[in-house]
Amino acid sequence: MRTFVAIVLVFGAHPVLAHGADRPWSAGATWTYDPRVVIPLYFSAILYLIGTGRLWRRAGHGRGVRHWQAACFWLGWNTLALALISPLHWLGERLFTAHMIEHEILMTIAAPLLVVARPIGGMLWALPMAWRGAVGGIARRWPLAGLWRALTDPLAATVLHGIALWAWHMPVLYNLVLTHPGIHWLQHASFFGTALLFWQSLLRGPTRERGFGAAVFYLFATALHSGVLGILLTVSRSVWYPQQALFAAEWGLTPLEDQQLAGLVMWVPGGLVYAVAALAFAGIWIARSSRGGDRALAAR
Repeated sequence: MRTFVAIVLVFGAHPVLAHGADRPWSAGATWTYDPRVVIPLYFSAILYLIGTGRLWRRAGHGRGVRHWQAACFWLGWNTLALALISPLHWLGERLFTAHMIEHEILMTIAAPLLVVARPIGGMLWALPMAWRGAVGGIARRWPLAGLWRALTDPLAATVLHGIALWAWHMPVLYNLVLTHPGIHWLQHASFFGTALLFWQSLLRGPTRERGFGAAVFYLFATALHSGVLGILLTVSRSVWYPQQALFAAEWGLTPLEDQQLAGLVMWVPGGLVYAVAALAFAGIWIARSSRGGDRALAAR
């Protein structure tokens, strides 16, 4: 009950001033317009909008890019915008719990939605016709093709994603994130980039061809190690990131309570996403195995 009340206080509180008492809580002051974030975010949206429009005019609505794929792209894109430019990002610079929610949105919601959407094909249609083949073929050329296969190997992608998660939560790096905008951007890029590789390896990589059995293992492994990190943050009796704790009191929390709530966000909702995905893959794997067994029996 206390945890629930604290979460309500976090998102229902209305501090008078924040960030060194130099800026009020207001819609205009809390949106983020970092060009390193806004330019690629909006450029990708424009490419996809133009490309899918052209493709559907040529092939018919819903052909080439299906409606559910477009829905996944826009849902993933909007969750990215929510995490990176909405007031959630501003709040995340002042409250560890909000910062953790931002990270979980990037890794467990936006990344898998965009992988499922497969937006590159739609974006290519935004380019001039003479460019599409050349640009689309870049990823199939050596050495990029070999590098892509290596990075989207399920084991490699899982390890890279785990390294990014643990390394950036080490105090020496995380405290740098809070004081250097460029390093903060790099943290988000590595979280999101490795999450894309991780979900690509499971949803579109060799694990799909092998029947999703390996995906179950890698998802449970990720749920386990991220859960351990969340537990460590939750049960710790000391504040790991003093710089992150400067504004916790403005939201009715002690620095340690803020850290414990952040740990719970990583441990429970974050781990739950991986666990539910693992169970879904296990169900698909079992169903496919059953159908394969039935076909083998019918062929005898």
